[in-house]
Amino acid sequence: MHDAIVAGHICLDVIPDLSALTGTELGALLRPGRLITVGPLTFSTGGAVSNTGIALNRLGICTRLMGKIGCDLLGGAVRDIVDQYGENLADSMITDPKVSTSYTIIVNAPGVDRVFLHCPDANDTFGAGDVDYEAVGRARLFHFGYPPLMRRMFVDDGEELIEMLRRAKATGVTTSLDMALPDPASEAGRADWRVIVSRALPFVDIFLPSIEECLMMMRPGLYAELIARSDRGDLLSFVSGSLLSDLSSELLGMGARIAGLKLGDRGLYLRTSSASSIESMGNARPRDAAQWADRELWGACFKAKLVGTTGAGDATIAGFLAALLRNTSPEDALTAAVAVGGCNVEAADALSGVREWDETWQRVRSGWGRHELIVDDPGWFYDTEHSLWRGPACG
Repeated sequence: MHDAIVAGHICLDVIPDLSALTGTELGALLRPGRLITVGPLTFSTGGAVSNTGIALNRLGICTRLMGKIGCDLLGGAVRDIVDQYGENLADSMITDPKVSTSYTIIVNAPGVDRVFLHCPDANDTFGAGDVDYEAVGRARLFHFGYPPLMRRMFVDDGEELIEMLRRAKATGVTTSLDMALPDPASEAGRADWRVIVSRALPFVDIFLPSIEECLMMMRPGLYAELIARSDRGDLLSFVSGSLLSDLSSELLGMGARIAGLKLGDRGLYLRTSSASSIESMGNARPRDAAQWADRELWGACFKAKLVGTTGAGDATIAGFLAALLRNTSPEDALTAAVAVGGCNVEAADALSGVREWDETWQRVRSGWGRHELIVDDPGWFYDTEHSLWRGPACG
């Protein structure tokens, strides 16, 4: 019996140390015949399976990972890295001799934005038949991450994704789904995500995309307009309480019981459905459905020493799911989510900053300050007891 199974996208991140490069050498990186001296390599795992799954495990949740790797050196490296975080974490990993392990070469040179050279291979072959539904049925929660980066999950209007979620939900488990933002020019970016999401959400209890992902999939016209108006593609300043209410109403209407929208440095928004819907959530449903019903909450980020944002959204999800599995109130679940996300950004990688559950809450209760968040839309009011905003859906 596990508390959580985290499935979906996993890859090996290969990061050469380019910190000593000069501007002249950087410009010559791809020039034929040049030999550029660089520093040692760093290997780490990336993707939702690694970032959310290992963070959940660090937060004290008994977790199993269900990603797909190949029988190659890179697959062995993925297993070795995962095993460092827990000897049984990788027990449900899928090893396929017919595929190559997905990897990303991260070119992180001084003074320029990172460049990612990504090979999807094993992730693109992941399908509904790769999930161990017997193991899923013994868990309380099944979380799936990054279908836009896994080809079989989005082709044919998401047929494999819907089949997987349907079969998982039929076991009685609580289902959770996270997304990723595809390149608009890619095959994934051209998929009809509104159709895919509308087909998937009847089998999803908890839907946790970022606001950018949600707008790109549900309101592509508005997404393009806000990107065009924003500074360097950052649309967060245009996000209002009324927009969040409108989007979340649509997501709940499509079938989700809980919708959470990640808002970067503006925190996390949470919307929940009726008590009867909350009661139907499966093995990880809250014991007090009325306490969770008809909530609309927006919590600001905690003040943190920013080192890097890699995996911050995944860590935020892990904090929320860990709280749900501990049967907290929705207010505490929202606080836990932004607290774990705040700890995450204090390290350069996706996992080093994540603390254990008790240590995280000790930091919260010691008076950890939050960034200012003002919501001036009609119907919103500030709850001083829980340090968050409540929206019109709360009544």
